[in-house]
Amino acid sequence: MVMYPYVLVGYDGMVESDRALQWAAEEARLRRLELVVCHCWRWPYPISHVDHDIERTVQRMGEHLLDHGADRAAHLAPTVKVRKRLMDGPAYAALMHESSEAELIVVGSHEQDELAVGSTALRLPVRSRRPVVVVRQAASSYDHVVVGVDGSPGADAALAFAFEEAALRGWTLEAVYGCWEPGAVAESELALFADRDALTRSCGARLERAVAPWREKYPQVEARTSLIMEGPRTALLNAAAAASLVVVGDRGTGNVDPLLLGATSSALLHHAPCTVAVVHDPQR
Repeated sequence: MVMYPYVLVGYDGMVESDRALQWAAEEARLRRLELVVCHCWRWPYPISHVDHDIERTVQRMGEHLLDHGADRAAHLAPTVKVRKRLMDGPAYAALMHESSEAELIVVGSHEQDELAVGSTALRLPVRSRRPVVVVRQAASSYDHVVVGVDGSPGADAALAFAFEEAALRGWTLEAVYGCWEPGAVAESELALFADRDALTRSCGARLERAVAPWREKYPQVEARTSLIMEGPRTALLNAAAAASLVVVGDRGTGNVDPLLLGATSSALLHHAPCTVAVVHDPQR
């Protein structure tokens, strides 16, 4: 059952947001949902400087840009109903405001050397309760999705999203568990690092248990599992080199401040060579 009625995408006319618009339009088409294109205009001067004529001009510029984005979306996905949202203020805050009834949120991202700490692509995945897709590159030729698994509730939510994406797009799926790091296993299993074979058996069984119900639910998806004796960040970044999408939970098994992303999710948002989806545990 579809609980949320639309795909939400942020658009500012830049190349990065056009990539996000392309992804979002296809997402809405595949999910048979409406697409909401959101543009946020901002008063470019100090708040104490009041000039209503300039303010109206800036707002009209935002309206024209939004119209362009909506027209572009309609061209990309003619069967999708496109709606527009013109908002005032920071893009992050506006998208958060509009996302409560969204199936997912799609935003563009600069490459790693330009991804600022306060950017929308980094702030949204921390606070939003909806899955956030950060489109980092132009569409690749890989029909493959990678998903991080570590036995945490967030990873199970990531598996659900990844299998659904693979089924919608006809892609193959690889579930990757990079277990060679103390934070990637339960505290009760830390002693297994002294016995590589025992660690392999324990983590391999956890990986298969996590993936099994999703294989059963999506039998049409060609899925494989990869247990890798490396840290989660290294394992997923390497696997992402041959993927169009990598999906992770917002945080794994470690104790992380709820207002922060986990280290693995943050590393992928900065360095992944493909689009990244961050999915939250709905029970958190």
